[in-house]
Amino acid sequence: VFYAENKLPFVMGTTGGDRDLLLSDMESREAFAVIAPNMGKQIVAMQAGLEDLAAKFPSAFAGYKLEVTESHQKTKADTSGTAKAVIASLKKLSDDDFDMEQDIEMLRDDESSLAFGVPKEALNGHAFHTYTLTSADGSVQFELKHNVSGRTVYAEGTADAVKFLASKVFEG
Repeated sequence: VFYAENKLPFVMGTTGGDRDLLLSDMESREAFAVIAPNMGKQIVAMQAGLEDLAAKFPSAFAGYKLEVTESHQKTKADTSGTAKAVIASLKKLSDDDFDMEQDIEMLRDDESSLAFGVPKEALNGHAFHTYTLTSADGSVQFELKHNVSGRTVYAEGTADAVKFLASKVFEG
């Protein structure tokens, strides 16, 4: 609210907090902000595409089983917000009873991350995700992966968001 009340433009990348409240605070005070679930714009685009796919083709993968494995640096304790968002769309597509709290295989140790394909030099900063949908009889499998080594994609996305925000502030 501080930024909104003081009309300070800002960029925020998070899957936490109350997004609707943040947006309404900014809109009601006619303040400027970029509030994104992830600063990797390619990841946000993929998430938006999956949301659209799930809305247009609900249950297209009915009967398929969803499996998710995600790896992050060992300092990340919680489940990936990106994984949660992608899973929400995949659940609509598959009607799977996937449990976000129980069914995500979270890798948070170096040995498991390396075995999952994370390069050694990225162990301190990475986000590797694999989502697999398998038909009931096992004869068909779809797999979606997005793997980030390092933090460059997030820095580039943040810089692009700042440029975009600056142009909007300049336009009024």
